[in-house]
Amino acid sequence: MEKQIGKYSFIAGVVIAVLLGLAIPALSAAKGWLFTILVLLGLVVGFLNVSGKETKDFLMVTVALVIVAYAAGAQISSWGEVQFVGKYLTGIFGNIVAFVVPASVVVALKETWELSKGE
Repeated sequence: MEKQIGKYSFIAGVVIAVLLGLAIPALSAAKGWLFTILVLLGLVVGFLNVSGKETKDFLMVTVALVIVAYAAGAQISSWGEVQFVGKYLTGIFGNIVAFVVPASVVVALKETWELSKGE
């Protein structure tokens, strides 16, 4: 059951990140709440969806994703210049970071805890 909740939370987080990135201009009033939902879904994914053998792969993928998304977000002026889709790409990258970072922090802390137990 927990895996299902984590799986659906992951799917919902990615969909919300993309949709929020596409709808940034129209959703300025609700942006804060939707951003908070992304962070909460990231926490749920971190707690319920990743464990055991998946941990190292998940952390490696999320680190790569966060680096790429952060680098893309740091180039806001460059992405904003892309015709038609620049502002949307900037929004999508920022939302993906907001979703993935809490999940990777939780998974990293869980893995650190397991390593510290020394079993």
